[in-house]
Amino acid sequence: MNNMEPDYSLFSSIKDIVVQAKQVAYRNSNNILLNMYWQIGKLIVEDEQGGKEKAIYGKAVLKNLSKQLTAEFGRGFDERNLNNIRAFYLAFPIWNAVRTELSWTHYRIISCVENESMRTQYIQHSLTH
Repeated sequence: MNNMEPDYSLFSSIKDIVVQAKQVAYRNSNNILLNMYWQIGKLIVEDEQGGKEKAIYGKAVLKNLSKQLTAEFGRGFDERNLNNIRAFYLAFPIWNAVRTELSWTHYRIISCVENESMRTQYIQHSLTH
């Protein structure tokens, strides 16, 4: 082998390290994102309910909150996503029930399913495929 030819075993070893590191980074960032959205959803629901068992409707909280958060942090906090975040918390009010192997996209879909057993089936199906 001359000095101009790449060492494929070295390349392969480095490639494996990079791929593994990227997978770990994705899992960690997904976990952080899900936890952040869950905590935000919890605060929104608690604010809406104002200490009562049921929410008080008619407040423009999400619209105003969306404007403030978007001005502060940019994209990702429009009213629609805040509704998704709220629905995520309502569907999974116990953090330990959240499977961090699934992405935010999965949870946006799952949170729209009102039937808890159907949500569980979707989660199981998603985890096995």
